[in-house]
Amino acid sequence: MTKSLRQSASYSQLNDLPIAHIATLAQRAKENAPITLRLPDGFEQAPPVLAMGSRVRSAFCMLQTGKAVLSQQLGDLRSAIALKTYQRTLDLYLSLLTHSPVAIAIEQHPEYPAAQFGKELAHQLNGWVDQSLPLHDIQYHHAHVAACMVDNQIPLNTEPVLGIALGGLGYGEDRTLWGGEFLLADYCQLQRVGTFKPVALLGGEQAIYQPWRNTYAHLISAFDWEDLQTVYGQLEVLQFLDRQPRLLLNQLLFNSMNAPAASSVDRLWDAVAAAVGIRCETADYDGQGAIELAALVDAEQIQREGQPYPFEIRSLHRGALNPPIPYIESRSMWHSLLEDLFQGASARRVATRFHLGLVDAITQMVMQLQSQHPFRQVALTGHSFRDSILAHQVTERLQAQGLTVLTHQQIPANESGLSVGQAAIAAARMLNA
Repeated sequence: MTKSLRQSASYSQLNDLPIAHIATLAQRAKENAPITLRLPDGFEQAPPVLAMGSRVRSAFCMLQTGKAVLSQQLGDLRSAIALKTYQRTLDLYLSLLTHSPVAIAIEQHPEYPAAQFGKELAHQLNGWVDQSLPLHDIQYHHAHVAACMVDNQIPLNTEPVLGIALGGLGYGEDRTLWGGEFLLADYCQLQRVGTFKPVALLGGEQAIYQPWRNTYAHLISAFDWEDLQTVYGQLEVLQFLDRQPRLLLNQLLFNSMNAPAASSVDRLWDAVAAAVGIRCETADYDGQGAIELAALVDAEQIQREGQPYPFEIRSLHRGALNPPIPYIESRSMWHSLLEDLFQGASARRVATRFHLGLVDAITQMVMQLQSQHPFRQVALTGHSFRDSILAHQVTERLQAQGLTVLTHQQIPANESGLSVGQAAIAAARMLNA
């Protein structure tokens, strides 16, 4: 049995923790238990759907009789043990709830274990040799936005909201890797209307576990390396990066081999964390450096600092067939950050200014998008918004602009809640077919 919040930290310990850390403990406690919640208006006749969730922080969801049942978090399905646990738990839920899905929703990435398992189940559960249950491929970040909408009881036939989905990597509609998105979405459709700057993942998944790769990728995408060495060569991070196999890394960048471009806010966080010496060489899990960097920031420091790192908004050209969309460019931020490090700034100061800069950049992007697209509601989702300070600051800024801000309440903002969004999108498409 998983530990409760009371078991995982004594009351005296909780009293000594920052509010942001207590909120994180509460979120983790939620993820370790199943959740049953009522579906929003319009979903009363939703067909029984099984949604498989994602690869990391996996959890599945079942829709039936106007309710959604979200399983506890079942681990990283790249682990054989976690995959077995996932399969056995799903079998148990199907049996106990007498759930007979008429459709299965899977992540758009066809090679992920949960998606593969969903395809197998589609054949097994139908009972016919030459047929299978309908499969719905759901875009990763669309599912995040839909989960937040369900959590806030947004009715089925509602005007699109602006979803800000930060965290996690998923294949986009254009088959590139998305990870920091502004999406105009309802339960059936989505339109990508803004993003963060796409930067190469040097070595693919290696960039997750060797955060310095992200620092190098961000710096080399914004500056000439020789210019950086001339001005900031005395910095420890520049000296460390110069000792790495840069010739090989540059070849990866030049040839785009095992270095896909991704608009990942997680990797930007990792890059900044590594630049100040937090988890620079290795990380034990996805986003460890980012989490440790964010832990340096508290609400009081945010109020006192008041000097955000600057970001810019530029136009991302996506070829002749697709119109350009605005993206958040981090070059100015990196210039200010390196200057801070050169002047001996602490990691806490860098973390705080970076935090404030993100809040400013997100707010500016939303205001620009609102002048182009009609929306009154903004959904904050993805595990970057598990950072309660970031979520609170963005919420305050957007509410001050007259917008309604939707945040996660019961459903986890990270991949643990992804399957709820997958199920809702599949059901909505079937109801509106």
